[in-house]
Amino acid sequence: MKLRIYQVDAFTEEVFKGNPAAVVPLKSWLPDELMQKIAAENNLSETAFVVADGDYYLIRWFTPTVEVDLCGHATLATAHVLFQHEGYSGDLIKFISPRTGALDVRKEELGMLTLDFPVDEIKRIDLDSSIFHGFWKAPKELWRGKSDYVLVYESEDDIRDIHIDFKEIEKVKTRGFIVTAQGKEVDFVSR
Repeated sequence: MKLRIYQVDAFTEEVFKGNPAAVVPLKSWLPDELMQKIAAENNLSETAFVVADGDYYLIRWFTPTVEVDLCGHATLATAHVLFQHEGYSGDLIKFISPRTGALDVRKEELGMLTLDFPVDEIKRIDLDSSIFHGFWKAPKELWRGKSDYVLVYESEDDIRDIHIDFKEIEKVKTRGFIVTAQGKEVDFVSR
């Protein structure tokens, strides 16, 4: 079996800059185990696999170790490959992810690509030290989305100086944490 595998650096026009992702166009899905092995071999943060299906493209994303629900830069990289290398001639690509749903990428003037992300409604929750125990300081607010926690701190300095006990935060059942605060010279900072 021969596969075309593209490596695309998203968010840049310079080689070795930006955020790299692999893109693998397929005629039909490969077994999950094989896609996982390909992603591990690519050893990039994400590898996107894409299959044309009528007016849509089905898309899935794999890290070197697991399949993930969504990856923005790999979706943009996939759209770039379809527009520039796979002969897609429209200005709107409709992706469908089995885990996330619909994602649209539009080619704008000068070739810029824009991605419509699905909305993740977040809700403020009570401060629970079992959730933020692995962070050096308690946040002033705690929010929960579908897959992530958002910890809001007092200042940009808090975010810059943050210390994390990764063994502790691994105990929390979540995809990830976002720490954020109001910025000094920008609206907000986050990590």
